[in-house]
Amino acid sequence: MKKFIYWIPSVVWMCIIFFFSTRTRIQVADTYTVNFIFFKTLHVIEYAVLFLLNARAFRLTYPGTPGSTLYVASFLAAVGFALTDELHQTFVPTREGRLRDVIIDAGGAWLTWMGLTYI
Repeated sequence: MKKFIYWIPSVVWMCIIFFFSTRTRIQVADTYTVNFIFFKTLHVIEYAVLFLLNARAFRLTYPGTPGSTLYVASFLAAVGFALTDELHQTFVPTREGRLRDVIIDAGGAWLTWMGLTYI
């Protein structure tokens, strides 16, 4: 039960992502390109943070596990959540689940993984 506490930040962050996925579509600009870049950048940031929180939780839950194993698990957990989030969006009016967004989300997690590994 004590190790569950390590997962609270990840779960809270996933709830925040889920909450924003239930909102109807909004725009920040009048042009498609600006909206696309803005919201896809948010996708990258959301899943970069999720990867970091997952990596932290895995490291604390399984101390002594090699970093590469923790990063693979963190990446798979983030991509798995991205898949379920996009599936969820298919049921939200004015939203649509897209494989493209899962790929962008995975890109955010992957960039963070590479940053932690090589920087």
